[in-house]
Amino acid sequence: MLRYTVRKLIELIPTFIGITFVIFLIIHLAPGNPINSTGGFNPNVSYESLKNMEKIYHLNEPIYIQYLDWLKNFSKLNLGFSLVDGTSVAKKIADRLPITLLINIITLILSLAISIPIGVISATKKDSFIDKFFTFFVFSGYAMPSFWLALLLILLFSVKLHILPISGLHSFNVRPGTVYYYWDMAKHLAIPIFIGVFGSLAGFARYVRSGMIDVLDKDFIKLMYLRKIDKKTILYKHALKNALLPLITIMGLSIPSLIGGSVIIESIFAIPGMGQLFYYSAMARDYPTVMGILAISSLLTLLGNLLADITYAIVDPRIRY
Repeated sequence: MLRYTVRKLIELIPTFIGITFVIFLIIHLAPGNPINSTGGFNPNVSYESLKNMEKIYHLNEPIYIQYLDWLKNFSKLNLGFSLVDGTSVAKKIADRLPITLLINIITLILSLAISIPIGVISATKKDSFIDKFFTFFVFSGYAMPSFWLALLLILLFSVKLHILPISGLHSFNVRPGTVYYYWDMAKHLAIPIFIGVFGSLAGFARYVRSGMIDVLDKDFIKLMYLRKIDKKTILYKHALKNALLPLITIMGLSIPSLIGGSVIIESIFAIPGMGQLFYYSAMARDYPTVMGILAISSLLTLLGNLLADITYAIVDPRIRY
């Protein structure tokens, strides 16, 4: 198992380099540069000053040279400085990453906690009214655009019922560290987390359902029913363990969509996370900040896939060989 884990860790290095190089190339394919977009329309900024700023940020060098410099700095945990305000990119990300991780982790846990029972029930009640109802329910969340659902929920719970706040992370004049402080934050995150969970149910539930249907048709499950073993033991101890193998794989692949969805949700609800920072940085053509966010997101995605591979190998020992 240790050799398998080490081999997977080594494989992450060339994958990460390939991903970040493609991202770096795509970012710099946009016409112009951030120096011209921020200071080019200012009559008080001379042409020589713009060229000097390009030299300072190495924007006048070939793309592969810029990427090698960025990769060397990244290996030293140096993500550079923002072109907008000169703040360290690492500090910007460190300030906003915890809230994005909190939202995505809670979303993932709730999605699994709800989708697994739905998938099991749908599989055991295949083609029944309950199965069709759950199918309609989960796919309605999958089909709804997140921004449209967000506006509907804001209109209902914030504008009409005045139950939940519209945007932000905390209310004004709330003292940090108190019980009400965390309760207030929970109310602010209720709608964003609900949107994330509702949109993730379909994929997880359908994988569990199809996996359970396949496992329940196996001979060893039928033999357990013939031996009068408790139905819950058969479903949740034996069948579900084998049915979760495809779900473990899809969990690793779902991390990019969770992080990517944060851009829309955090922008709509004005949540100071990585998604909102990415949106503002992209609009300002802030190359170092955008690259730093995408690099951290890529790294988290690769680590999520690594965790899925390790979990897969633990559940199914044949994978190690």
